[in-house]
Amino acid sequence: MNTISRFNSLDEVGGQNQASQRGHPVSRLLGTRSIVLVGLMGAGKSTVGRRLAQALKLPFRDADHEIEAAAGMTIPEIFAIHGEEHFRDGERRVIARLLQDGPIVLATGGGAFMNEETRRRIAEHGISLWLKADLDILMRRVRKRATRPLLQNPDPEGTMRRLMELRYPVYATADITIDSHEAPHDRVVADAVKALAEWLAREKQGSAEA
Repeated sequence: MNTISRFNSLDEVGGQNQASQRGHPVSRLLGTRSIVLVGLMGAGKSTVGRRLAQALKLPFRDADHEIEAAAGMTIPEIFAIHGEEHFRDGERRVIARLLQDGPIVLATGGGAFMNEETRRRIAEHGISLWLKADLDILMRRVRKRATRPLLQNPDPEGTMRRLMELRYPVYATADITIDSHEAPHDRVVADAVKALAEWLAREKQGSAEA
């Protein structure tokens, strides 16, 4: 099966009802919506996402891992062989499929939220949560992995700065913003749970008043 066919096959899978796995008060207020983590590489979306899913008793999915499974190759290989445009197309369709599996906690790649269609789908089927981090924190984290395709150049810090300038205004449109600071991940998770509870409470109050 070629890469495009693999991506298409993932478009057709999903729709699983995970209601039986929910037990946390926040999870019960989600309905079928998912919690979608957005932010730059190094923000901690996968690590925080896994722990957040455990805290809320929800399944965790990583969009990048799903894309790699669909393509049968790593993301750096997809970039090298097929280019970023091909990757972004597969990313868009895989995320659209994953959003049908809600409620889940979904970690997305750094560029996913930049796609207008993806933002619209997340707004329809989820709650977006931006993990915001300063440049020094991001660089300290990404240097631990030498496989980031967008940083394979002589000036990775300059690239990260440009990505921040381009993407942070878009990330700022997310429903919730949480600082991803140099604290234990459990603290960031606790901040996320609190922020989600407050956001859902305001939403419920607004619906009641309407």
